Amino acid sequence: QVQLVESGGGLVQAGGSLTLSCAASGRTFSSYSMGWFRQAPGKEREFVAAVNWSGSNKYYADSVKGRFTISRDNAKNTVYLQRNSLKPEDTAVYYCAAPNTVVVVTTENFYVYWGQGTQVTVSS
Repeated sequence: QVQLVESGGGLVQAGGSLTLSCAASGRTFSSYSMGWFRQAPGKEREFVAAVNWSGSNKYYADSVKGRFTISRDNAKNTVYLQRNSLKPEDTAVYYCAAPNTVVVVTTENFYVYWGQGTQVTVSS
């Protein structure tokens, strides 16, 4: 079992930056990759970014490429999502998730464990 707890959400102005954190507990953190997803009001949940077990391989959705950076600190059992140049369309509930694999996965169906989500609101 893996427990995930996100933090760092809040209200930010367009163009600003915000870093989300996700603390994991349970299984050995370096035994699985990690991902971030988001769900905007009235929309389906979508993939944002993922990182493999070591942090050496990362993948981003086109909508956030160049603005968001995913990273992980295996010593702290934490994955981060640094978000720059935020836009109103980035407003969503952000979830971290863990699959049962060490490689990067972008498909939601592969993710087994989910955090409770953290709200991010970007004002224009």
